[in-house]
Amino acid sequence: MQFFLDSAHVKEIAYAIDAFQIDGVTTNPRHIQASGKPFMTVIREIASLVEGTPKTVSVEVNPHFTTYEEMLPEAEKLAAISPNFVIKLQCIEPSFKVIEALARKNIRVNCTLIFSAMQALQAMRSGAYYISPFVGWKEANGEETRALVEDIVTIRDNYDFETQIIVAAVRNARQIVDSAVAGADIVTAGLAVYQEGFQHPYTLDGIQKFCQFWDATPYE
Repeated sequence: MQFFLDSAHVKEIAYAIDAFQIDGVTTNPRHIQASGKPFMTVIREIASLVEGTPKTVSVEVNPHFTTYEEMLPEAEKLAAISPNFVIKLQCIEPSFKVIEALARKNIRVNCTLIFSAMQALQAMRSGAYYISPFVGWKEANGEETRALVEDIVTIRDNYDFETQIIVAAVRNARQIVDSAVAGADIVTAGLAVYQEGFQHPYTLDGIQKFCQFWDATPYE
């Protein structure tokens, strides 16, 4: 399974690449706004971090654009900035035609804001490179999500779609593990989610005990 960082903070992304070799980056309008920088500035800075690598950066088209005529030229403009960019389109009906058109131009698309297996199926049929089912938002509203990821993986495998599944809006380590067990290709989460998941109180307790034993034992 690949780990993507869901962020637009350049220093945070650089840290994650160095500390645990994050495999890619996903951004969204909230992360861009939180960076405190103009949209074009921050995506170019992120592009420079992954230049010359296979790491992808998902960059979102203006969410106000909801027609083929609006989305297609903006997607082409963003894709031309970096070969690492994958264009994020929200999962609405007009996007499917855009995904098909971009696929013919070898421009990769991440179809985002997916909340049902039906949405995922059509995005895969359209040729999406990535699809991003959101689990955190659904769980926050009391919905079960493990079966959603399992269904999407099964559909993808049943019909040999080449689309990769990014489980998004991940809020904790359990969701990462559930996604891995279900067979998703990628999870994307914030830096704090990964760092909390890498830790365990028993590990910290064990280190403290081992240090006490070490200190009480002669070295030579």
